Amino acid sequence: MTTRQLRLLRAASASSVATLLAGVSHTVAGGAAPHPLLLLAIAVLLLPIAALLIGVRASRVRVAATVVVSQCAFHVVFQLLGAPTGTTVLSGHQHHLDLSVLGPVSSAAAPDAAMLLAHLAAAALTTAVLWHGEATVRAVAGWVQGRLRRAVPVLQARYERPALPVAPLPLLVSAALSSSVSRRGPPSLA
Repeated sequence: MTTRQLRLLRAASASSVATLLAGVSHTVAGGAAPHPLLLLAIAVLLLPIAALLIGVRASRVRVAATVVVSQCAFHVVFQLLGAPTGTTVLSGHQHHLDLSVLGPVSSAAAPDAAMLLAHLAAAALTTAVLWHGEATVRAVAGWVQGRLRRAVPVLQARYERPALPVAPLPLLVSAALSSSVSRRGPPSLA
């Protein structure tokens, strides 16, 4: 895997995990459940920003910054869109945007201290999951690779190679006779 691919993979995992945990935390805290398409759209739109923030070599500070930016973007979009939810209950609240594709719309409250603390806790949890997640995935992949190597039988030859001769074979034709034989020219008619 190239460094560019690894960087994009880290950025995709950071933006998607941060957005998903922000949505789940929002729902667990008593807010409206975000629509899955909204979570997917935010995670995809944040991918280039996350790739810039993660950088070539990931560090805890960069991962934490990516998580905080992803969660803030999720929260801002969720607030601006009026908290589009994935539920089927119609609330009657209308906005200037047509969000019928995303589902019904409910009003969202401004952030208070408890919500900000909850977002900080979710950001800390997400950073820990992402930071230790890559090492865990590498360890599990190494374990699986080791198990697969042991499961593949080693092919062994069914015959043994002949031993190399110890002494060279003697020439059966003398050197004087072999130098007088000429093989050049057209075949002779005998």
